[in-house]
Amino acid sequence: FAAIPCDWTPKVKVGIVGEIYVKYASLGNNNLEAFLAEQDCEVVVPGLLDFVLYCAEGPKVKYRLYGGSAKEWAVTKVYNGFSRLVQYLQKLMIEAISAYPQFAPPSSYADTLESARELISDGCDMGEGWLLTGEMAQLLKEDCPNIVCTQPFGCLPNHICGKGMIRKIRQHDPRANIVPIDYDPSATQVNQENRIKL
Repeated sequence: FAAIPCDWTPKVKVGIVGEIYVKYASLGNNNLEAFLAEQDCEVVVPGLLDFVLYCAEGPKVKYRLYGGSAKEWAVTKVYNGFSRLVQYLQKLMIEAISAYPQFAPPSSYADTLESARELISDGCDMGEGWLLTGEMAQLLKEDCPNIVCTQPFGCLPNHICGKGMIRKIRQHDPRANIVPIDYDPSATQVNQENRIKL
């Protein structure tokens, strides 16, 4: 990838966070990445690996907060081993990307978790839960203050941990320019795109 000729003209960075399907699927978000690229923006999308690790974290956090049976304790040990292995592989990937200064390596899961804990409890794990808040906070730390928070209409966890956390995130970092966008069959693409442009 480093050998491919590129135009390294600085562009406005725009992060995309949100409900897992709407964040990644162009069918679910009306080709949001293509639209942002047409607006001459650099699109920044947190990786899917953090969501996998977030799902593995859930049983460990529940056991830590609420306790449980010996079987539940054993399950947390399995998830803990899986999480450590995947985080080690993520660390190797970040090191490999960091060897090329023209590329921005992704943040580690541990960094995203720490960013989230500054704002919300890691016990908040319905839907994308604290990960959604953590990704927005981490994007701000990586100098990406413009964020589109994608959500399906009526997604309660996203409205609480995404849209509901915007005010607190702005208090924490006034640079935050976050717009929540509902992606629903009844919402028109023109309205969505106009809100993002504003």
